Amino acid sequence: MSAAENTNQTPSYPTSLGTSTTEEISLMGQSLSEDLMGKVGFAELAFWMTATRRPTPGELRTFEAVLVALADHGFTPTAIAARLTYLSAPESIQGAIAAGLLGGGSRFLGVTEDTGRFLHQVLEADDGERSTDADFDSLARKAITRARAAKQIVPGLGHPVHKQGDPRTPRLIQIAEEGGTRGEHLRLFEAMGRVSEEVLGKKLPLNGAGVCGAALADLGLPVDFLRGFALLARTAGLLGQIAEERRNPIANDIYMHVDRNATFVPLTPDDSKEN
Repeated sequence: MSAAENTNQTPSYPTSLGTSTTEEISLMGQSLSEDLMGKVGFAELAFWMTATRRPTPGELRTFEAVLVALADHGFTPTAIAARLTYLSAPESIQGAIAAGLLGGGSRFLGVTEDTGRFLHQVLEADDGERSTDADFDSLARKAITRARAAKQIVPGLGHPVHKQGDPRTPRLIQIAEEGGTRGEHLRLFEAMGRVSEEVLGKKLPLNGAGVCGAALADLGLPVDFLRGFALLARTAGLLGQIAEERRNPIANDIYMHVDRNATFVPLTPDDSKEN
């Protein structure tokens, strides 16, 4: 159709999410005020909007447990970034939260998606029998061996603090089992924990970010979208960090400690070559 032929037509922008008129706001075909507000929790709404279906009670409990598990984990780089940005620009809460979220990558938060994607790819490529723990152990052993040979990091293994075991991991597995959502991704993840020492020669705990990725993948959520849920959870944590910074500020102490202890080191010829 030419531009001239389309001149008199009203443009259309299709969406299955929110629309509004002068009288009403609609979300996913429901009246926001009458059908959703006071009747649907925020976690259920987030799941519904992204998965395009309402979660079962067991799925919702697992999903909420994941959000709680990822909300805050102390003075991580994401929390420090948010606090320091708020120190620099206290008029911009959105900037402080954004600064924290931008740090959600391969070492913090992004592990959730990386683990879910890794597990999903292993399961997709496997055409063998998978029913017993021994079956999953065998599959995990092969996957870790391949990753090691390719000099790739196996996501979900190891933690800088919880070296003897991340307390979130067994609890989330228990919640998924109770809710009927413990599927192949979690079972493979558990198997990785059982065989990793045999393959890698050292004991590495299954970390909380990784188990969250496995649990989300078992809910049928897209594995290339899982980082979004980690960021959703951490947004609440960053808001809490900024609220605490307002009550009991420490960001200036962090800044001054680093600044006052900065030591000049002259460049060496080797340093110059790296650039």
